Amino acid sequence: MSFLELEYSLNYKFSNNNLLELALTHRSYGSPHNERLEFLGDSVLNFAITIFLFEKYSDIDEGGLSRLRARLVQQNSLATIASDLNLSRYLKLGDGELKSGGCNRPSILADCLEAVFGAVFKDSSFNEARIVIEKQFVKLLNNLDLKTMCKDAKSLLQELLQSRKISLPRYLIVNINGAAHNQRFEIECIISELNIKTKALGDTRRSAEQAAAKIAINILTSSNYLDCYLYKSIKV
Repeated sequence: MSFLELEYSLNYKFSNNNLLELALTHRSYGSPHNERLEFLGDSVLNFAITIFLFEKYSDIDEGGLSRLRARLVQQNSLATIASDLNLSRYLKLGDGELKSGGCNRPSILADCLEAVFGAVFKDSSFNEARIVIEKQFVKLLNNLDLKTMCKDAKSLLQELLQSRKISLPRYLIVNINGAAHNQRFEIECIISELNIKTKALGDTRRSAEQAAAKIAINILTSSNYLDCYLYKSIKV
C-alpha cells in the first residue's frame, strides 16, 4: 500500500515505511500491532502540546494549562484529525473489527493517530514529531476559546446554573455496554428544575458525563433558553 497521500497530509516523509505501517495496524489484525507506538505517541503528543501551551500562554496557571491540554488531546479531537487525514483508508483491522465498523470508531482512530505520532518520533526526532503535531492541531491551537476551554463542561454547566440560582444537575448511568476492557457508558444529565434531560456516550463514565453536560450547555445557551425560563418564573 502506498502512503504518499498520507505522508503529504502529514508533511512528513518516512525513512522507514514499516514504522508507519505498524502504526496503522490494530491489535485485532494480529501481531505485531500499534499499541507500543500508541503508548509512545501519547507521551510525545502530550509533551508537544505542553510545550506549545507553556510558551504561548504565560499568564495561565498550571491547572488551566492542564485543562487546555486535556481538551486538545481528548479522543474526539484526535478522531476528528484522524478522519481529516483519512486514516481509516489505511487501517489494518481484523475481520471482526471491519464488519463492526471499527475503521470509523473514534477510539480506534484516536489511538491510531497517536501511534502515527509515535512512529514519526521513532523515525526521526522529537522536533520533527512536534512539527507534525502542531501542523495537525493548528486549527484547534489557533482557535482556543480560553474562557471555556480552561474549564470542563461539568464545571461550566455548574457555574451557569449557579449564576441563575438553579439547582445543580444530577448524572445517572443509563447503560453500560461492552466487555470490561472496552466499555461504553451512557449517561443522563438531569436538570430537574428546567425539565432538561440530555444523554451522551463515552468510553469512561467521566467522558460521558462531560459530553452530556456539554449538550445541556448548548441547550441553555441557545435561543435565550435561560432568559425565557427566568421570565416565566417571575411572571408566575
